[in-house]
Amino acid sequence: MEVIINPGKKLEIAVENEVYLRYALRTKFVTLEDHYFHLIETYVKQYYQKGDILAICEKIISICQHRIIKREDLPIGFWAKFLSQFACQKNRGGFGVGMPINMQYAINKVGLFKVLLASVVGGIGKLFGKKGLFYRIVGREVSGLDGFYDGAWEAYRNIGIEIPLDSTRVCNEIREKFGISCMIVDANDFGQEILGKSDDIVFSDSILKKMIRDNPAGQLQELTPFILIRRKKDN
Repeated sequence: MEVIINPGKKLEIAVENEVYLRYALRTKFVTLEDHYFHLIETYVKQYYQKGDILAICEKIISICQHRIIKREDLPIGFWAKFLSQFACQKNRGGFGVGMPINMQYAINKVGLFKVLLASVVGGIGKLFGKKGLFYRIVGREVSGLDGFYDGAWEAYRNIGIEIPLDSTRVCNEIREKFGISCMIVDANDFGQEILGKSDDIVFSDSILKKMIRDNPAGQLQELTPFILIRRKKDN
């Protein structure tokens, strides 16, 4: 196996008195024409060993599911422009509702009243040193929106990528078809979320998050949306 270690990342990580190896698997640039079954068949199956856990970047599952919103279909209104002025430019997942288009998505998704409530509660929370209350109120779909920026890929400038549908079901489908234990993750340099995992995985979400706590897939143009996690054998 060609071992890819992304810049600033490490191959090994210690979790609960065990050491795990994280192999980053490079792929093509994933598009709407791709299917995650084909990607796993092409880039993962040959390397997988029993006992491994495959961590899958949620973005490629979303793209394969066509969970895409075009900028042209999300006209920005007054409230989105106004409220975004008072929000942080980034959240734990990257670009947040400090961008007017992301705020408009939040309004469209959960309604203006809920966004106003979240803005007020979030503002009060900041005064007392509590962060993230806005996203707790508006929910995971809003906080999980990706895209609408061109810092890494020109292709993401004019599209937003929503979180995947039925992540646990997708993981179980992959397990049934390929015999691969897997989880779909939203990981970045700020934090990690386990969106779904195949039913055969016995580790808790907190343990799984520790296995990828440094975001071994990288954050920019690495093209490594698959991370194969393998327990290091004792010598």
